[in-house]
Amino acid sequence: MKAVIQRVLNAKVTVEGKTVGEIGRGFLILLGVGRGDCAETCRKFASKIAKLRIFSDENGKTNLSLGDVGGRILAVSQFTLFADCSHGNRPSFFDAAPPEEANMMYEKFCAELAGLGFEPERGVFGAHMVIDMTADGPFTVIIDTEEGS
Repeated sequence: MKAVIQRVLNAKVTVEGKTVGEIGRGFLILLGVGRGDCAETCRKFASKIAKLRIFSDENGKTNLSLGDVGGRILAVSQFTLFADCSHGNRPSFFDAAPPEEANMMYEKFCAELAGLGFEPERGVFGAHMVIDMTADGPFTVIIDTEEGS
């Protein structure tokens, strides 16, 4: 599993011109599910993300979490995070989980976040989505199961 977490002032995702998810201050999470990812991976990722302290306190230090600032989450499935560009110019997505499995893990990840008190807004799995956001900072964090995060 891989996640790109962008701290945002606001973010929204639209499908066919209709807004399907929208937040104010919080995290835009692009989530890639890989082959072999499981419910435990979802639990660990959700817990790690919910506790990330990447918001500034009154002294300008990144000491505050999403809960500390009343932030929200917009979670978008993003299989292209598993692009392998090591051979040629056309990416391979072999390491991404098959769609049915990926969707189950995406839903499990969102359920884990909700269980932690962060009911996420969502994109539409498998749809062509347009994402608009205003980055806060910008401040972007990448976590990956292979890095032990």
